[in-house]
Amino acid sequence: MSETTQRLEPLDPRPLAGRTCLVTGSSRGIGREIAFEFARCGADVVVNYRRSDAAAEAVKEVIEEDGETAITVGADVSDPDAVERMAREIHDELGSIDVLVNNAGITVDRKFEEMSYDDWNRVIDTNLGGTFNCTKAFFDDIKRADAGRLINISSVVGQQGNYGQANYATSKGGLFAFTRTLALELARYDSTANCVAPGFTETDMLEKVPDRVREKIQARIPLDRFADPKDVVGMVRYLASDESSYMTGQVLGINGGLEW
Repeated sequence: MSETTQRLEPLDPRPLAGRTCLVTGSSRGIGREIAFEFARCGADVVVNYRRSDAAAEAVKEVIEEDGETAITVGADVSDPDAVERMAREIHDELGSIDVLVNNAGITVDRKFEEMSYDDWNRVIDTNLGGTFNCTKAFFDDIKRADAGRLINISSVVGQQGNYGQANYATSKGGLFAFTRTLALELARYDSTANCVAPGFTETDMLEKVPDRVREKIQARIPLDRFADPKDVVGMVRYLASDESSYMTGQVLGINGGLEW
């Protein structure tokens, strides 16, 4: 009786080869690291930015130096017309996208009793409205793609709330319901929608927080440190890949053990 020989298949070093990925707000912070990770995995990457064109070009140069393809496209995601222009430019240069990462976001922190209508609207229009605008512009792409992926970057603040961030927490919490609803609507096309909710991460947003407040926040984190943007990218890469084809409608926390 012969023994069956089974061989282990090697891991694919370029699991996103042949795919085009748009990462909004990817000239800095978590978005930049996601763009780099997608490029390492063989994807063509669209680096979106609002104002920091030099930083976006720097991201593109790093990707191209590694032999991969990237373009930069400036657009304020809160402006539907700007997003439509971005979509046309991307389609002209790279064709349809396969993966959309809605990462762009801003904060305008203030106690609620001091928060103006403008403070509220700016954050909601960018963080939640921008996600709607970009998803609307690229929905047909994701729907038609062989492995369409919608990935929304939220925050632990959307789960817990946070003092002085009623606008930001609301915008990030709204992404959970948006993600779950889009997951239901995309399922018939075998495309997925998932949400990543990072904890407090070492980006320029956190740099603005006073030291005494940072200390209080860190004391609540079981792993006793803030996240590095690179701590988030592995999950985003997984969600963009074929490995996540049976995962949709999920909110995945990467927060050092914070309870919510």
